[in-house]
Order: sequence, then C-alpha cells, then structure tokens
Amino acid sequence: MEITAAVAREGRDDFSIENVEIDEPRADEILVKVVGVGLCHTDMVAKTGAIGGLPIVLGHEGSGIVEKVGASVSKVKPGDRVAISFRSCGECRKCKSGDPAYCLSMPMLNYIGMRPDGSKSLRKGEEALASNFFGQSSFATYCLTYERNVVKVPADIPLELVGPLGCGVQTGAGGIMRSLACEAGSSLLILGGGAVGLSAVMGAVIQGCGAIIVVEPHEARRKLAVEFGATHVIDPAATPDLAAAVRAIVEHGVDYAFDTTGIPALQQTTMSVLAPHSTFGIVGISPSGTPVPGDLMTVMTFGHTIKGIIEGDSEPDVFIPEMMELYKQGRFPFDKLIRTYPFADINRAITEQHHGDCVKVVLLME
Repeated sequence: MEITAAVAREGRDDFSIENVEIDEPRADEILVKVVGVGLCHTDMVAKTGAIGGLPIVLGHEGSGIVEKVGASVSKVKPGDRVAISFRSCGECRKCKSGDPAYCLSMPMLNYIGMRPDGSKSLRKGEEALASNFFGQSSFATYCLTYERNVVKVPADIPLELVGPLGCGVQTGAGGIMRSLACEAGSSLLILGGGAVGLSAVMGAVIQGCGAIIVVEPHEARRKLAVEFGATHVIDPAATPDLAAAVRAIVEHGVDYAFDTTGIPALQQTTMSVLAPHSTFGIVGISPSGTPVPGDLMTVMTFGHTIKGIIEGDSEPDVFIPEMMELYKQGRFPFDKLIRTYPFADINRAITEQHHGDCVKVVLLME
C-alpha cells in the first residue's frame, strides 16, 4: 500500500515528504489511518540517526482510525478511534507488575528501527526504511502498530489532538501523579515550561500541590504556567541566583523537583534547593556521559532521591483514559498546549516550536 511519510535522511537537516510503501498488517499488527501526530523532542534526537539509524520514518504520538487488523488482534476492530503510545511486551515481570515503561524488551520494541525479527515495514522501491519507531512510526498517513500500543478514544474526545497523551503529556502529568506521587500541600519545582513541564503543572494541580514553581525563559510559557495553576514562575535569564530565588519562595527547599530540560548545570543547581528527604525526578534528555547531579555525601546526609523517569511510569491502558476523563471534567486542558499544522508543514512546525512560538505541535493529515 502506498502512503505519504516524512522521512529523515542522511545529510538533510529537514524531513522530506515522500511516497513510500507499507506492509500489510501481520497477524499481531494493526493498520491505523493517522489523523494527527504530535511532534516530540525525542523525534528530533532520533532524526540525527542516533536512534534506529537512517533513513527512518519517526513519529510516536499518533492518533487515528483503525483500518485493518491482523488475525490475532482482538483489542480493536476497523473503525475504532485510537491513541497510540509506546510498545511493551506484556509478558515480562515489569509489564506484569504494571511497569510497562520499563519493559525488559523496551529498546528492541521501540528504538531499533525495525521489527524484533529484523524486518522493516516501510520501503521506497528497493530501499528499506527504518520503521516501527515506538511501535508506530506515525509521521505518515498510515502506520502499523500493536495491541499494547493502542488505547480506544471516546467519541466526545477530539481524536486529532490525543496523540501527545501517549508520550509527552503522560510523561509530564504521569511524572507528578504517578512517578513522584506528590502529596497534597507539597512543594514542587518544575524545570522547563514546554509541553512536558506544563503537563506536569496540570498534574501538580490535580495532586493538590502547594507551591508549584516553574522555571522557564519564554514569557508566553510562563503565563500559560500560571494559567494552568503554577503559584510562582521564574525567568532564569533575569535571575542571577536561581537557588536563592527558589529558597525565597520555599525557605527549607522543595519536596519535589522535576527536570524536563536535560541541562546539567540546571540539574546541579536544583540539588542545592532540595529539602531533606526530597525526590528529584528527571525526564530531560542530557548529553551522553552526563554524570548524575549532586554530591554523594550530601545525597546521603539529606536522604535525597534522584529518580529517572520514562513515560511518567504510566500504564497507557490505565493512565490515558484517566487523562481523557480529567479533560472531559475540565481539569486537564491539555488542548491549550497544542497548535496544529498541516502534515506537509512539518519542517516549519519544527522551526516554530524550537523558537518558542508554540508549545506543542500536532500535525494533521487532512
């Protein structure tokens, strides 16, 4: 079947929109007609060839309508509306304990750019394209995915906007609501006010956090943080001593911190504003080889926990419906993060998101 896809190629800074061929679904696969797909920082990292190799079709925040299902698929049927998240095996001890983000097969199922048997589901003529990114490769008009990836979407939820619930939004909200499980009245420092950080703000409000402090250089994002419920915002460019600014708000330090930036210097500064027995959750992608922040004796003395977090420690079949229900209640307005662009304008969308002109891009196929 011929489809249209955004292809990342060696020697190109941008994506090229190309006609490619996709396999028919195998017994365990689901063919989805993509309606919308979020643009995530992880896609930009993988675009360099660092994950899955090149050429590759990326995209891992897809949503759409089931077109066909393989013979062994029973969870969904043609015509079902679905959000697509990360893939997990469902059989290992981590999956069975409700921790699919730490599936023992996570790298093989999500990052290698092919099926576990080594085959690739996309090609252009005789050229095989790396695919199966996060078990979907949804920068395309159609994608192949799997039962563990998909979550049904009710008719009263905007299908084209729900893709980011499968990664960026659940990473931020889940990081606060599940990974850190912030208690009511606790204090929280959020580093970065992008889609993940602002989703964390919404999660913090739901948890009933007391002080919710957001560090973000873009004024528009600071304003949005306040709209979502942040109690304090800090412009790092105008704050020569960030640690002092945080302690002016919470004298004895914060109970929780959450980094979405991946900036080592900012992570190190955060260690100096942690209260005793506090937890620092990290989701931002740092340069390879970055050491764990902090001083070991200080960490021991004050009982600090430094916690790496993947996908908000979420079980998609549980947490994505929870977020959709909160959205319907008016308590989780994730749609306010989103600006939509035509799929063909993917490169312009990347530029504008990078410049801070928008918070979260969703590419629409029609």
